[in-house]
Amino acid sequence: MSVCVCLSEWRQGRMARIILQDEDVTTKIDNDWKRLNTLAHYQVTDGSVIALVPKQNSAYNISNSSTFTKSLSRYESMLRTASSPDSLRSRTPMITPDLESGTKLWHLVKNHDHPDQREGDRGSKMVSEIYLTRLLATKGTLQKFVDDLFETIFSTAHRGSALPLAIKYMFDFLDEQADKHQITDSDVRHTWKSNCLPLRFWVNVIKNPQFVFDIHKNSITDACLSVVAQTFMDSCSTSEHKLGKDSPSNKLLYAKDIPNYKNWVERYYSDISRMPAISDQDMSAYLAEQSRLHLSQFNSMSALHEIYSLHHQVQGRDLVCATEGRADAPAETAQQAGAGDRHHGPDELS
Repeated sequence: MSVCVCLSEWRQGRMARIILQDEDVTTKIDNDWKRLNTLAHYQVTDGSVIALVPKQNSAYNISNSSTFTKSLSRYESMLRTASSPDSLRSRTPMITPDLESGTKLWHLVKNHDHPDQREGDRGSKMVSEIYLTRLLATKGTLQKFVDDLFETIFSTAHRGSALPLAIKYMFDFLDEQADKHQITDSDVRHTWKSNCLPLRFWVNVIKNPQFVFDIHKNSITDACLSVVAQTFMDSCSTSEHKLGKDSPSNKLLYAKDIPNYKNWVERYYSDISRMPAISDQDMSAYLAEQSRLHLSQFNSMSALHEIYSLHHQVQGRDLVCATEGRADAPAETAQQAGAGDRHHGPDELS
């Protein structure tokens, strides 16, 4: 498979054509700094026509341009290494020392932060403004899906199915405990409910969709879901987050949406509190029905085998710890037991 090297050609009318290069005879040099050409350098305006043309078919005369040849060689070298991890740096503004002429190349910003940079290394400095437009555009594309997710979670009506009785029963229990201990601070009750359901269950599902779906979560997806999960957690918080110019971008991205999401959370808790109370008998009947519906989805013998294997493993470890006189055996045992419990439902142990 052959690789075709293409050039960017700016077309002005039928005859005027200019090849856009990183460096040419018009490149600006200031002391030891040489700036790579940009669209603004060529004065390319909005609505201009730019075409990709093969190198050999270009109408541009490059026979006497050693600068262009050197620039093209550097560009081809970048293409050959595009599959390497270091090529990811090319996504950021380039600041590269020119070993032949002794000048330092810069694209959008000069690298004043690393004057002692090793010769031959490519430094990079992220210019957040470059990615701000793309970040906002991506957020706008996903906004409806994030809103639908939050509204479905924090709603008693627009959720496609009835609110599980267990949620109402659990929230009523928390309110009863608050009344019993004379806790009148509404923020305390709000925090209890948030820690029980949204922050313990939903954040884990949002951050780790592979727990529910048979999918692969790469690093980019993980970073995006972390922003959504952080927004979800901030929406459940009762404290006000003061943001400034130094705040992280994931906090600033949904700063205007979080107050609305907080209203949804408060409305959700309020709507549940006004629902009819669930008696102990109704709750017991509901759990029995759920066990019956999912009876064929679990294997009791398999669950018992897993518990036995865990017990055998922990028992052997406790014996070794006791022989060696280690004091951390109880903590390890409790941690292993807790990890095992997460893999089995209540009816698996019956």
